[in-house]
Amino acid sequence: MKASLIVALVLIAGGIFLIVHPPHYASRQSVFKLGTLQASVRQERELPGWVGGTVLGVGVGVLALGLLKKR
Repeated sequence: MKASLIVALVLIAGGIFLIVHPPHYASRQSVFKLGTLQASVRQERELPGWVGGTVLGVGVGVLALGLLKKR
């Protein structure tokens, strides 16, 4: 199996996973600061859907280039 095919399959699987089940990350933002007194907000955010779509698209592109190069 060619390395490009393996990379393409991993990227496609990763892209589908990111679209179906996007990971969450924490974001902390300072809202108020006065001397030593500080208030901050922690928000749980989701990875945008375009990231998974981009990874999926790159995987399909690598797969297509690998199959065309084989000819």
